[in-house]
Amino acid sequence: MGFRKVMENEVVLKTVDHAALKTNQALIILLVILAYILNNLWLVAVVGLMMLGGTLLGKPAFGFVYQRFLKPLGWVKPEVLQDHPEPHRFAQALGGVFLSAGTLFLLISQAVIGWALAWLVVALAAFNLFLGFCAGCAMYYWFNRLGLPGFGKTPPEGTFPGTRPKARI
Repeated sequence: MGFRKVMENEVVLKTVDHAALKTNQALIILLVILAYILNNLWLVAVVGLMMLGGTLLGKPAFGFVYQRFLKPLGWVKPEVLQDHPEPHRFAQALGGVFLSAGTLFLLISQAVIGWALAWLVVALAAFNLFLGFCAGCAMYYWFNRLGLPGFGKTPPEGTFPGTRPKARI
């Protein structure tokens, strides 16, 4: 399994705009809370599908809000860091799966389970947005340490798994 062996195969870090990730997290939190207030399972479904679609496209689900509006208006400044995009995509996919499962539970009248899954996504997105710790990213890096296929990146040097890297562009 060897942690050292995986590190030898690692690709160079890329640039990741963490402001786009933060915008994504803020909109996920806002929209899922709105869905709960309105008791609207379809909004939960849309957010989950957006997250899964963003994962497939390799972009934050709501990154377009940042790119088209917030960044050009100067309301949110770029925070470009040397990082791996893969753990962030994995975290987004995980959130999308949880919201999709939550939607299914809401559809079959299992509201407690459905909303619990939705609130778990809200809590983890808030933890990332406000405290800078990405649980999905940490899972990705732990899976890497276990040698699981598809999890080929290690945390940037000097970074605890799941926390934001320090290296700015």
